[in-house]
Amino acid sequence: MIRVVVVDDEPLARETIRDLLGRDADVEVVAECATGADAVDVVAETRPDVLFLDVQMPGLDGFEVLSRVVEHHVPVVVFVTAYDRYAVRAFDARAVDYLLKPFDDDRFAEALKRAKKAVESRDLEGRAERLLALVDAPRGPSEARPPRYPARLMVRSGSRLLFVRPEQIDWIEAEDYYSRVHVAGASYLLRASMAELEARLDPDEFARVHRSAIVNLDRVTEIHPDAKGQEVVRLVDGTLVPISRGRRAALERAFRPESARGAARAPGGE
Repeated sequence: MIRVVVVDDEPLARETIRDLLGRDADVEVVAECATGADAVDVVAETRPDVLFLDVQMPGLDGFEVLSRVVEHHVPVVVFVTAYDRYAVRAFDARAVDYLLKPFDDDRFAEALKRAKKAVESRDLEGRAERLLALVDAPRGPSEARPPRYPARLMVRSGSRLLFVRPEQIDWIEAEDYYSRVHVAGASYLLRASMAELEARLDPDEFARVHRSAIVNLDRVTEIHPDAKGQEVVRLVDGTLVPISRGRRAALERAFRPESARGAARAPGGE
């Protein structure tokens, strides 16, 4: 069953969506909410597969709801609103569809079909992640615990799931609620926040140089100001990545002789 939460401050709108969802035997409406604040709590508690989310509501609007729930759970989102001016922002937030009120049954069925397809895609990712965990699991009694940092990351390329070794990554940038991984001139979307990736990647190999950027330290060639005076990291392929002022010192420390990386690069190092 695909579990759905409906959020709309208009009772008639919630009733309409609930009735249309009730026609699909694969769908279960697990909760309804009339306010954004209630929606944040309900999504964290029920962890639905799909969220039908109104944009304009008293208190928290739909985008504020989404920005808060992603800390706990990221459902597939279909925005529902009477205003078309939010469409671009909705798709920037990775919504699978944007239902403009009033909509007919066929248009709703199309949105639900897209949402179900997105849930199926996530199920595929879940199976791939379990396979990846098995591949990276300890193989003998001498390995009491799995490695702290993953040997591979799973990224999406269209309908394919690819497995990338961390050392292959050039840099990572924030993209809305996700991250974009750059590998040898190609880029892939990863369903993880920058904070999650910073915690998962080896700090001896990667550094977060900006709130929206993580770099592979082996790809760094120099630090210098750009034409506007903003300090940037230059990577081996010529990419320029901005450095926030508070993160420069940490980046420099990673290359000092007393650090693990600095020792490896110092004269006579391995």
